Amino acid sequence: MNGSISMFPRAWIPYGTWGTSFFPAWQTSALAEVNIGQFAGEAMNRILGLRKVPKSALEYLVVGSTIPWHWKFWNAPLVASCLGVRIPGFHLEQACATGLQAVLHAAAEVQSGAHDVVGVLTFDRTSDSPVGVFPERRAHRRTMALCDVWDNFGFDPAAGQAMIATAGNAARKHRLDRREVEELAFCRYQQYFEAKASGFLDRVATPLDVLNAQGRLMGRIDADLGVRRITLDALRAMRELDTCVTTGLQTHASDGMAALLVTTREKARELSPRPEIAIACVAKAEARAHPALMPEAPTLAVQKLLAKTGLSLADVAVVKSHNPFAVNDAIFSKVTGYDWRNMNRTGCSLVWGHPQGPTLTRLLIEGLEEAVDRGGGLVLLFGCAAGDVGIAALFRVAEGGRSQ
Repeated sequence: MNGSISMFPRAWIPYGTWGTSFFPAWQTSALAEVNIGQFAGEAMNRILGLRKVPKSALEYLVVGSTIPWHWKFWNAPLVASCLGVRIPGFHLEQACATGLQAVLHAAAEVQSGAHDVVGVLTFDRTSDSPVGVFPERRAHRRTMALCDVWDNFGFDPAAGQAMIATAGNAARKHRLDRREVEELAFCRYQQYFEAKASGFLDRVATPLDVLNAQGRLMGRIDADLGVRRITLDALRAMRELDTCVTTGLQTHASDGMAALLVTTREKARELSPRPEIAIACVAKAEARAHPALMPEAPTLAVQKLLAKTGLSLADVAVVKSHNPFAVNDAIFSKVTGYDWRNMNRTGCSLVWGHPQGPTLTRLLIEGLEEAVDRGGGLVLLFGCAAGDVGIAALFRVAEGGRSQ
């Protein structure tokens, strides 16, 4: 394995200083009534406290979200105040890629030497998301109302099609077999529930209280609400909405947050409860597919990343993907020859939902934890984003000096 290539040799992630909320589905969420930015800041404060990480160590904050929230104009400085620290920072968004881009931008901050300890906090609330009204002087109406996130899911102005149509287009292009896609989705549910039964998810997700404006308890988020066991027969009985797409072969909207730190190697040893575990940020790549073929873009990004680093999938210990459609994983497997059964072994967004901003951050945390369980190695994380874009990144986990 070529282990010398790194775009971020100065950027490291301290093991065990991270955490996510569980992701309740939007129909079930206690987060529908809260300011999600405030909740996320307070939740990160709680997570850092549980991990015994002094928040005073933070120098900078990168936040990522995609859905408007009250006071979003003030972005990271406001969220930092809710976290309990007065530090600078900024906000970014790139649809579904937001959670990974936030980590990579934090790595760039550390790599540049601008800051030594950067917090990453990603979040979104699809429940009860707001309606935006925007001037549109070129239209026949004075204003055009954009009704929450669903309007964007339903129409890509550049390609002229809905996201669900891109899955159907890609399935037809790659001649996917619906029965295999159903088997893949069923496997993903089995993987999730096996990880849950083993206690793995309890190391990743933190139960969190939800308070109202008066500080009174409104509820407690201690499970991925909305996730139900499903049978292969039930998947096969579902009506096809587009080629290889049914309600059971796509993800669902949800709410949540996820946080981690990016810092120098020295600071990582200082902040981590297990300093012998070294996690390096290695490299990233992005690619754009042809119009309305979004599910194949992640595979293109992975191919670009592997070519850039001189690595192969045989060098990778853990593969995690954001899969809003089961079609995404099926295309990756068909194009690369990688067995989809070996991906997403501890869960994925197809099953536990897609709050957008924190989705890839949670996937990364799960992937890093899995790599630690396996004794180290490379973690490959990839996913799609709006506009037929794919993103991929590599991280290296070395435990006790070993790296596979």
